[in-house]
Amino acid sequence: MQEQDDLITRAQAWLAEDPDPQTAAELAALIEAGDTAELADRFSGTLQFGTAGLRGEIGAGPMRMNRSVVIRAAAGLAAYLKAQGHDGGLVVVGYDARYKSLDFARDTAAVMTGAGLRAAVLPRPLPTPVLAYAIRHLGAVAGVEVTASHNPPRDNGYKVYLGDGSQIVSPADAEIAGHIARVGALASVPRPADGWLQLDEEVLEAYLARTDAVLTPGSPRGVRTVYTAMHGVGKEVVMAAFARAGFPAPVLVAEQAEPDPAFPTVAFPNPEEPGAMDLAFAKAAEVQPDIVIANDPDADRCAVAVPDDGGWRMLRGDEVGALLAAHLVRKGARGTFAESIVSSSLLGRIAEAAGLPYEETLTGFKWISRVQGLRYGYEEALGYCVDPEGVRDKDGVTAALLVAELASELKEQGRTLTDLLDDLALAHGLHATDQLSVRVSDLSVIASAMAALRAQPPASLAGLRVTSAEDLSVGSAALPPTDGLRYYLDGDYKARVIVRPSGTEPKLKCYLEVVVPVPEASELTSCRARGQEILDAIKKDLAAAAGI
Repeated sequence: MQEQDDLITRAQAWLAEDPDPQTAAELAALIEAGDTAELADRFSGTLQFGTAGLRGEIGAGPMRMNRSVVIRAAAGLAAYLKAQGHDGGLVVVGYDARYKSLDFARDTAAVMTGAGLRAAVLPRPLPTPVLAYAIRHLGAVAGVEVTASHNPPRDNGYKVYLGDGSQIVSPADAEIAGHIARVGALASVPRPADGWLQLDEEVLEAYLARTDAVLTPGSPRGVRTVYTAMHGVGKEVVMAAFARAGFPAPVLVAEQAEPDPAFPTVAFPNPEEPGAMDLAFAKAAEVQPDIVIANDPDADRCAVAVPDDGGWRMLRGDEVGALLAAHLVRKGARGTFAESIVSSSLLGRIAEAAGLPYEETLTGFKWISRVQGLRYGYEEALGYCVDPEGVRDKDGVTAALLVAELASELKEQGRTLTDLLDDLALAHGLHATDQLSVRVSDLSVIASAMAALRAQPPASLAGLRVTSAEDLSVGSAALPPTDGLRYYLDGDYKARVIVRPSGTEPKLKCYLEVVVPVPEASELTSCRARGQEILDAIKKDLAAAAGI
């Protein structure tokens, strides 16, 4: 009874401070109904600020995304920036079209202004890469993007960048979290009603002018494209970028073209999720384009699909990553090629053959973007950084332009993206990748699976002996510690498995790769079948070993 009374008291204290009538009414109804189970869930702790910033379900209470949580996060960030000597510095704020995004952006601008910093808010909901670009373009000391990327409609998030245009990493995340924890009552956080700058179209125009830099002057621009914005904010910017570059206007998937925070046509607004591309493929069947391109809702990811036996096939992120790498090599790119450890090792082979430096990083563009001398970076989750001097983050707009340029060049030669993938397989071996991804409602399932694998690593997978079982939480000379496991398997196929909890979703993710030698082009089909056979067997054995 004492615990229940304490829970109600904490909920009432939160309610007294809540600046949002909507979440205040929601919380008041829960208190009135005596719904202690729901209250206990919302008050079981506090959303933790980390290298992904904040992300969670919208609602009242410290374990949800709401204006109270955002105001505290903004106050902690402001205190951190001032402690770093940035008093009076500029903070740029961007936002997507999700529920509450504009409210969270305005609250952030108000808190920064009240703390003695300067704030500038992007003119309307725009792609995350526009915010990442604006930070360096405007000489800001930090940037905030309000987005939950491709999460379900009920979620929102808060992504923080520092003045170099890259997302925060340790120890900045822990230091900001410490400042957030020291924020007192919300009433003690100054939030003036105005005083920040509302940016105009100049910043978007500057970003669009920069997108041209990824293309070779005079290169072919004839590819025909179907495009979906997945109910997000990409359409206007992508269409403008394609028009400036001289490509034919992409045919839009009308049902998904305009921003809609309810994401009514998809279960999950992520091109990788089953069914998410169905409308795009239906439009492609109707108009017969050369390629299909999709962005996720904040347009920092880019998905590509190609014709396949009368239908359409989504290319894996690793395939697009290799295609873009090969294209950049052919264009004479110099500098370091980088990827995260969960991405295909094919990038390293492409870089080696071209005589270019290559690096592996931990998962996430917060790490990839910090590679010295970076020229190109990608991650298998459809993220590509093709212009690091412009945007030090993944950018689904410039990636789409570069894919369109490559497809246009190949089209002029009577070839396709699939043909280039075949070339890469012949030159470097068929790098077959797959993923075992388990979405959970109870996070303890993930912890139990990781614990089981640590306690008893598999001795073999798919009949291949595990020759190396590496616990990435220990860290190494090459990589900082991270919660993950990496296995290398014996045999001719250079098989590799990485297991890790997702940093942004309630998922356990297992990344698999096998490299199948391809003696000649006539054996490509059988090599692909062999690669998939091994991957399927690894998935089955790994699921059993992890108890999932």
